[in-house]
Amino acid sequence: MLSFFGFVSSPGISNVSRRKMTTTRIHIMALDGIVNVNSLFTLALFLGITTTSTTNTLIDADDTDCAAGTSISEGLIAFHVYSFSSFLFSSLIALALKNVINFSKDIDDGDVLAANNNNSWVHSVAKINTVVLRLGTLVSAFGSVFGCGFLVVALVDLVQIKLGTIACGSPHTFAAVTPLLVLVPSALLIYVFLVLFAFTR
Repeated sequence: MLSFFGFVSSPGISNVSRRKMTTTRIHIMALDGIVNVNSLFTLALFLGITTTSTTNTLIDADDTDCAAGTSISEGLIAFHVYSFSSFLFSSLIALALKNVINFSKDIDDGDVLAANNNNSWVHSVAKINTVVLRLGTLVSAFGSVFGCGFLVVALVDLVQIKLGTIACGSPHTFAAVTPLLVLVPSALLIYVFLVLFAFTR
């Protein structure tokens, strides 16, 4: 008899097999999420690196005290590259883990996962080391965290180039930087907490 989620209720299926099925699916979904988000950030950063100009500014020509120096312009490019590298590293780790899961799938006649049109049931379980899988997912997640951190610093440098340095005390600069330095780190802290919580479960 089919259950609500499409699995077969059969005495021959062990709870261990079902648990392994659920764990593998959850890890694949988590890795897919990491890759999808990182891909968007990586594309945005690539476009940012290739199109950002450090010479265009909204500061008045006579207000030289608020103009960003060369070090801030260099930091903008450097942190863009650091962020790009972090997201790319995270995506490659996640893709590698996903490929390991897919390549190590093995057919077991005693387990059931899905049905084809002929109602013959097959279940594939990935036989992989759970500890390695969790560590790899954790490393990939922290790669995304570092990428977001570097991206925040790069955006702060961009705001200083366009609107004036923080030391100058421009209200427009503070209005742009404050949400960036409050919301993003708060979200990253929540993300890290939830990842570590899931890692210990």
